[in-house]
This record gives sequence, structure tokens and C-alpha cells, in this order.
Amino acid sequence: MLTCIGCSQEEEKELMVESNNDGEIIIVAVGDSLTAGYGVAEEESYPALLGKKLKSEGYNCRVVNSGVSAETSSGLLSRVGWVLGLNPDIVILETGANDGLRGIDPEMVEKNIRDILFRLKEAEVITVLAGMKMVWNLGPVYVKRFNGIYPRLADEFDVIFLPFFLKDVAMKSELALSDGLHPNGDGYKIIADNIYPYVLKAVIKKENL
Repeated sequence: MLTCIGCSQEEEKELMVESNNDGEIIIVAVGDSLTAGYGVAEEESYPALLGKKLKSEGYNCRVVNSGVSAETSSGLLSRVGWVLGLNPDIVILETGANDGLRGIDPEMVEKNIRDILFRLKEAEVITVLAGMKMVWNLGPVYVKRFNGIYPRLADEFDVIFLPFFLKDVAMKSELALSDGLHPNGDGYKIIADNIYPYVLKAVIKKENL
């Protein structure tokens, strides 16, 4: 049994991840506040909703929420070893939004995500990469460079690729908290539904190994 500290809702919490000796597939959702579920109850976060849906469909899976609010791709890269210590079969990788909002050089963001993907591949973890798209007020040149990161890396590493994590949710006030940036409970329901087929593809791939 592995005892580890994970972050969700901007607080550290203790998680017990047992050895995978009963065929249970361990899915670790990593990312920033969009994964942690900032501003909503833990059970409303997309990893919690995803885990519930997989169980209801009869899949022997456990989804661990390893989201850290305000984290950048650099922060995530620094804790990849910790994530791998959870013994994941599948990792859902959502990162880069905070980099973009801070105007960090897309070349650096791409290098960080590439290094993360390399570590996951090296550990033989099945990866679902969630793409991000940046707001246009950062300028068309920056946006084009940033938005090109994810499809390029998805091709390079041949991972399962969700083109846009916030599909059907971004820029919709009725699906956002009062800050206009983070999804509310209804928004996370849509995110969980959108990502489900991609994660299911990863689960089936794992079952067939």
C-alpha cells in the first residue's frame, strides 16, 4: 500500500493507493485548478464524475484527483515522479492554461509538456492528453504558437488526444463561476462527459494489454 499526499480543492489530502492486485485500473488525473475542481465540491470535480461514470458502466477503475490549483506546466513537471509513485495505469494530462494566461513562452510550455510525456512513456503509462486553447486577447501570434503545442505533441508521442479540454464550456457564463474562468458544477458535468470516450479508449487499451 502506498500512502501519498495529493492536492485537490487547493488543499493537500491523504490518498491511499493500494497495489493493483485485483485488476483495478488506476487512473490519475493531473493538472491545475481545472482538474482539482476549484470552487466546487470535491464530488463535482470532473475526476470524481468520471470515476462514478466508469463504475456505473461496470469498469473496474479508480480515478485519483491529482490536480493542483494555480500550477503551471513547470510545476507539474517537477512532480511527475510523485505522480508515477501512485502507480498509474492511465494518466489524464491537463496542463498549460496557467502558462498561457501568464504569457509564458510557448516554446517553454511545449518543452515542459514534452518532458512530462516522455516520463510517462518511459514508465509505460497510457496517456490521455487534454488540449488547451488560449484566449485571443494575448494576440494572434501567441495564440497560434500556443494552440499548436498540443496536436503536435499528441502526434509526436502517439497518445490519446482530446483536442480541447473546455469544449462546449469555455466562454459560457452559465457554465462558469463568478470569476468567468473556472467551470461550475454544470460545466464539469460537460467536461466529464466530453472526456469519457477518450478515457474509455485508454481503459480498453489497458484491458487488452
